[in-house]
Amino acid sequence: MAVRRTPKAAPARPAPEAGEKNYITPAGYKKMVEEFDFLRATKRPEVVNALADAAAEGDRSENAEYIYRKRQLRQIDGRLRFLSKRLDNIAVVDPAEQKRRDKIFFGATVTVEDAEGEEHVYRIVGSDEIDGASGAISWKSPVGRALLGKEVGDTVTVRWNEAVRELTVGDINYP
Repeated sequence: MAVRRTPKAAPARPAPEAGEKNYITPAGYKKMVEEFDFLRATKRPEVVNALADAAAEGDRSENAEYIYRKRQLRQIDGRLRFLSKRLDNIAVVDPAEQKRRDKIFFGATVTVEDAEGEEHVYRIVGSDEIDGASGAISWKSPVGRALLGKEVGDTVTVRWNEAVRELTVGDINYP
């Protein structure tokens, strides 16, 4: 008998505090809405139909398909609730419309140099768009907060992995 495994859910992101906007780029917003629509309009109905078929097979207490589909439906519903709450308090910020391009603001792509002379490229995004592999960091992260409002040539000190690092801003770009 094959064991079915559900894909691991994305790590939970902290919800914004009451009254705090959930800032996001247009691309991040589009991705979030597409996921919500796919889950609501396509995936959930598929799972509900499969659950109904499994329930029709008889004894539910020993029906692995039924148990699996119930768990899958709970995961989908949980993700839909999470996305719905995030979308309710969202503020889309288009970095292409940034007028002050000499300072680091939300949506900027920043090149920094550390004390060892290594260059790192970060893109300041919302907490729902974080992707460490591509350098997309939250504006709320220690590095993101330290860089906001800085200009080329500014040096910031950041607590990072239980150490303190100095980063010097080398370049600022907006899409």
